[in-house]
Amino acid sequence: MDTAVKVAVVYYSATGHVADIARELAETAEKAGAEVRLRRVAELVPQEAVESQPTQSATSAATAGIPLARVEDIVWADAVLMGSPTRFGNVAAQLKQFLDSLGGAWRRGELADKIYSGFTSTGSPHGGNESTLLALMHSFHHFGGIVVAPGFTHPDKFADGNPYGTAHHDAGGTLPVGDITRNAARVQAERVVRLARNLTATAP
Repeated sequence: MDTAVKVAVVYYSATGHVADIARELAETAEKAGAEVRLRRVAELVPQEAVESQPTQSATSAATAGIPLARVEDIVWADAVLMGSPTRFGNVAAQLKQFLDSLGGAWRRGELADKIYSGFTSTGSPHGGNESTLLALMHSFHHFGGIVVAPGFTHPDKFADGNPYGTAHHDAGGTLPVGDITRNAARVQAERVVRLARNLTATAP
């Protein structure tokens, strides 16, 4: 019988920072023994607008090979790591549209009793990262999910300073994802996999 924990990492990224965190989370979860689906949500911005922005166009090209997220990916998973850049302290419309597509699965009870955790990136250190993660948690609670925040459970979390999830700030697009954020992502992914494994092991 396959007992591997199933983890879905679902994200939206315009400039590549959230995508980098998503890859770090996915790779760490795999190293921890999980079966992982890395998925991006669909872009809503017209292609000509994407192509007019060099950074967004490069991100689109670099992540084109990552499959688009489907409702089935969330239903399949034991744990879901979900990420979005902040939009005025809230979740980006692209990820919000995907969340809205989960209504049928929610009504069937297929989103409940899973582990959920969030990640984000902002333009400045206090540019909405905490409020974006908390906004994501609102949906997780409505799903009947089990929210697993990293908290301050590891020394690396004191370095990035966000107990709600992994949060990067890119200094207006100039600061790549570095060791502080990557270490925080590893702490989060390892915690999610460990607790998901405990949860699935005790499931009837």
